[in-house]
Amino acid sequence: MERLPELMHSPRLTLRRWTMADIPQLAAAVTASIEHLRPWMPWIAYEPLSDTDRVELIERSQAEWERGGDVVVGVFLGDTLIGSSGLHRRRGPGVLEVGYWVHVDHVRKGYATEVAATLTTAAFTVAGIDRVEIHHDKANVASGSVPRRLGFEFIGETPDAVTSPGEVGIDCAWMIDRQGWLERPSPA
Repeated sequence: MERLPELMHSPRLTLRRWTMADIPQLAAAVTASIEHLRPWMPWIAYEPLSDTDRVELIERSQAEWERGGDVVVGVFLGDTLIGSSGLHRRRGPGVLEVGYWVHVDHVRKGYATEVAATLTTAAFTVAGIDRVEIHHDKANVASGSVPRRLGFEFIGETPDAVTSPGEVGIDCAWMIDRQGWLERPSPA
């Protein structure tokens, strides 16, 4: 399987795979954002991780990427970490799912939308990718505004397990295909 892009740039941001040198900044960003992320991110229940556990997490992520699987990236504004994102192969052949979180000090600045747009563009550079999806719990209205702003099509709601305290157990799915992405109107 073709490896997913590991380095991407947007007008304001750099998205790149995590390195071991990022551990202190990643740990600080996650720790500062725990209460902000707790309602929506199931993995936050295990935070704060030890440095050893974070090294293992990055090593697993690197191995997954090297095998042609998911790519998980840090999102940087200059040298400042403002979040994390990724492209995930969990929705079947020909589909990549965008996931994202933004540091609590950097929300409501358009970064999640910029990141999702950058990853969507990158996804369509990969052979065999026909569709990009974004999924969120129905209660996570802020996350749902990202695909809407980017011109993704809402494809429906399905019951889902509640894995975080803010969730209501309804998965909202959005998608865009390659042609739709290329033909979408430019943002105002």
